[in-house]
Amino acid sequence: MALKILQNKIEILQARQKLLAKRVSFIDLPVHCLLRKLKLKPGMAIGGRVKSWDVLSVIDFLDSHVQKNEPILDIGCYASETIVALHKLGYSNLTGVDLNSNLLKMPYRNFIHYEIGDFMHTKFDDGAFRAITSISVIEHGFNGPLLLKEVSRLLNKGGYFIATFDYWPEKIDTKGVKLFGLDWQIFSRDEIKDLIIKAGCYGLVPSGKMLYEAKDAPIDWQGKKYTFAWLALRKV
Repeated sequence: MALKILQNKIEILQARQKLLAKRVSFIDLPVHCLLRKLKLKPGMAIGGRVKSWDVLSVIDFLDSHVQKNEPILDIGCYASETIVALHKLGYSNLTGVDLNSNLLKMPYRNFIHYEIGDFMHTKFDDGAFRAITSISVIEHGFNGPLLLKEVSRLLNKGGYFIATFDYWPEKIDTKGVKLFGLDWQIFSRDEIKDLIIKAGCYGLVPSGKMLYEAKDAPIDWQGKKYTFAWLALRKV
């Protein structure tokens, strides 16, 4: 599978249960959220319940395609549940990059290499990583050529780029909407097809079948109803 779509809220709930069963759920319990609001709980909040399907999909893919000692880069990883879950699962060569200056407050910083910087202009060596992961990042300030060029440069041959992002088959207009100080894009079916064509120019191809259909719109945010997509590309 190279592209799959979150179909309903039940899949989010089921994914969280599976993360709990794997003992890699890092989101706050409701009581912890309250304590954090009252500033009675230290540390930073990690992940979000709504991203459960995304995180589980990435973890399951890596489990079947990447060895535990192979290098993995998580881009836009501030507060990412993915990278800390991978550490808990035994992945030993993890790097996270993000512009947020609080990145160095992330958990397991003695075991995970955190790098403050722009993931579209990194200083890592060519072919440094076996896999690059991205949870709900690329739809903010999307720049296809820069993203694809850097991902392709950083992956070794046969490596994978695994990303989740906002999606709806038909185009949803987000023109003028700024989130986190960046333009926001909900990818459409046609935009994903165009991305795949452009990815091919950088030696990145779908790792399997592409399933574009969406049944429900389980996400309702910023006045828009949509869902999430999961995409896996392989460097050839």
